[in-house]
Amino acid sequence: MTSRQHIRTAALTGLAPAVWGSTYLVTTELLPPDRPLLATTLRALPGGLVLLALGRKLPTGVWWWRAPVLGVLNIGAFNFLLFLAAYRLPGGIAAMIMSAQPMFVVILAAMFLGDRIAARHALACAMGAGGVALLVLRGTASLDTFGVLAAVGGALCMALGITLTKRWGRPAGVGLLTFTGWQLTAGGLVLLPFWLTLEDLPDGLTGSNVIGFAHLITLGAVLSYIVWFRGIERLPAVAVSFLGLGSPVVATLLGYFVKDERLSALQLVGMAVILVAVVLGQRPPPARGPAPADAMTAAPGPARRDLREPHPTTAGDTT
Repeated sequence: MTSRQHIRTAALTGLAPAVWGSTYLVTTELLPPDRPLLATTLRALPGGLVLLALGRKLPTGVWWWRAPVLGVLNIGAFNFLLFLAAYRLPGGIAAMIMSAQPMFVVILAAMFLGDRIAARHALACAMGAGGVALLVLRGTASLDTFGVLAAVGGALCMALGITLTKRWGRPAGVGLLTFTGWQLTAGGLVLLPFWLTLEDLPDGLTGSNVIGFAHLITLGAVLSYIVWFRGIERLPAVAVSFLGLGSPVVATLLGYFVKDERLSALQLVGMAVILVAVVLGQRPPPARGPAPADAMTAAPGPARRDLREPHPTTAGDTT
């Protein structure tokens, strides 16, 4: 991939965390209160079922367990913990804790993808966390233990989801929409019994609630995850992880434009520091050795294949 192609791909992939940056505002302003499981389930399951119906292809072989694992990490557990943190913490605190996600990816990429931990990525992690702190932290912010644990768990889930998605890739003959549908559906189905057991249905839905859920299902799930998984295929895992730092920037800007919150000089400095961290994070890590046995082939595109799986023999499995 040329530098220009990398920039274009990174810019498109960065749209996903930019959309996710609106989650805090949508959660607090448009959704029914204290319904994190409802919000997470409805965010994932309807869109996933639509994509499955369009693709008309179910997982086979090892993907019967891989797809649910990725669905739980990337969708189900991550989004539930994100919503829980959003409900129990000020948005700035949640964003600050979630900014540790690139650091987790740097470590996991070294463990599972054979990447070396580069000094520039360690610097970018520190700059990213520092920039987010300047952007969102306030002296009067209060902490909630469960909210903090939820934010840490969400960052870990996202980091592991990025790493395993990169390691396992996408099976041959499966389009990106179908691959996204597998994960959205799996994540939603895992959450469904918890939602039905632990949460009551709201007394009714207002027009604002409907708008909030529509936003989460379309932009916040289907479109953003299609873009996100495409980026993971084409970019290094560490580079993708740093793009997630765009979420608190968007959340802060939305607070300024929508809720008339003040934007200080320190916050502007924080945005600049975050931008530098994202740029540093786009440089690929040095390879430590041969790619893992089950990693994807290097060429991007929908026809890439998991090398541990036998070559497809039926017409329905060919590209």
